Amino acid sequence: MIPFYYVFQSGDFDSKEPDPRSSLSTQQSSKDGEAVFKKYCISCHQADGAGVPHMAPPLIKTTYVLGDKEDMIKIVLNGLKGVEINDQTYNNPMPPLGTVLKDKEIADVLTYVRKSFGNKASTVSAADVKKVRAEQTPSS
Repeated sequence: MIPFYYVFQSGDFDSKEPDPRSSLSTQQSSKDGEAVFKKYCISCHQADGAGVPHMAPPLIKTTYVLGDKEDMIKIVLNGLKGVEINDQTYNNPMPPLGTVLKDKEIADVLTYVRKSFGNKASTVSAADVKKVRAEQTPSS
């Protein structure tokens, strides 16, 4: 008989059951992302993710948030200005945070946004951010 802790640590899980480590990792990423959100994003996007009319877009169930995570990564890395969402234009520029935030911080804040405010989108990993960042960096 194999002890439970061995099976848990070895990653031998029934494929039909979610890996509890993944869930804990997502929860920690969301928690860390909430801290990043409160520091860098809350003043424009507001605590409830509703944004500010005609200035900062909402983060609640929009195609930007629920869509391709690579697009969201590019927005955080490069900033954004003048976007139309649900027939409303938002002109307040979002500054680029690619030189300010590390890959893990970007992954955490995007995971937080994609899992909060009623959103149910996939997580973002630091590897996802690193890949997008590398694709944007001109080779020497």
